[in-house]
Amino acid sequence: MFGGALEFLDEEREDWRPFEALAALPDERLERPVEAAHGWSGRELMAHLTAWQEVALAIARELAVGESSPTLEQAEADWDSRGGEVINAEILETWAALPIDEVRRRFLTVPGELRGYLTVVPETRWVKHPRHMDALLWDTLYHYADHRADLEAILATA
Repeated sequence: MFGGALEFLDEEREDWRPFEALAALPDERLERPVEAAHGWSGRELMAHLTAWQEVALAIARELAVGESSPTLEQAEADWDSRGGEVINAEILETWAALPIDEVRRRFLTVPGELRGYLTVVPETRWVKHPRHMDALLWDTLYHYADHRADLEAILATA
């Protein structure tokens, strides 16, 4: 699918760029649910996307130093046993307890940190490794595409 790491990283960066507009919304606006975004608020969208980027970051950190990722193994087992609805609800609950400044900080820093780690992971461990690449795609590019309409709905009400 990708010729190399830089091709993926460029596409990921471009696909993430529109979501950065969420960080510019005032706190009050971020807290307001938007019906057209499945009832999610901007804060919840930020939390959901960033939490999955953090999973990808943990995977990248492990692949930077080894051939496998215990985080990926655990995340897949958890998804298979408990399902996405339960896991995603837990993410929103956990992130709801964080101060908005912490949500913003992580939202603004995790994507760059993920890109940075991926630059040091040997391509054979992710770009050329179907299982690892698939996991990273689902936590980034595919995930962004899944939530693009939510982003547009939230920004349209801002």
